[in-house]
Amino acid sequence: MVATPTAPHDTLVHSYLFLRRAIGVVGLSLPVVLIVLNLVLGDGMRASISGYYYSGVRDLLVGAMCAVGVFLLSYRGYEPVDDIVSNIAALAAVGVAIFPTAPAHPMGGDGLVSTLHLISSVVFFLSLSYFSLVLFRRSDDPTPTPAKTARNRVYLVCGVIMLVCLGLLASSVWLFDAATASMRPALWLEAIAIVAFGVSWLTKGEAILSDHKH
Repeated sequence: MVATPTAPHDTLVHSYLFLRRAIGVVGLSLPVVLIVLNLVLGDGMRASISGYYYSGVRDLLVGAMCAVGVFLLSYRGYEPVDDIVSNIAALAAVGVAIFPTAPAHPMGGDGLVSTLHLISSVVFFLSLSYFSLVLFRRSDDPTPTPAKTARNRVYLVCGVIMLVCLGLLASSVWLFDAATASMRPALWLEAIAIVAFGVSWLTKGEAILSDHKH
């Protein structure tokens, strides 16, 4: 029996599905790995995901964000706007990695670097929210499949979760005080937003709610 050669289009589709899944896996696993591994190392928990830059798992955080940046830079969508947003998100991901948040005792130029980190983080999550709420939900088919309809619901939920978490983080000065600091609200809000980002991209990679039988 002669094997049917794989069409170039099919190979390209599989490559993009893999790329989306890879981005999703990194996003879904990063908060869990950082928190758990740092606890195993006996270094406790940080106040935020960004705070793990100053921990024993710093290289993992930086490497993961750079990997996401490379994946996003390699991503190509159906229209130019997809490429523009993915490139912006890629640069923001790398910015998060190379511009750390302020340490416990800032010095010199730490304030500027921390500001660049904050800007990169906001741009990163806004770009990913736009992917989930707008770009991923598009369809050329006037009658989308039930799986596509279900995926669109997932994208919507993930996008809203990311925006809500971002809004709560931006309002943390007014919402949280010293009494709630021990609960590490920023850590959990960032972790939830990153997991939502991961779920959205895994769904786009059809690892979840696929139209195709495996």
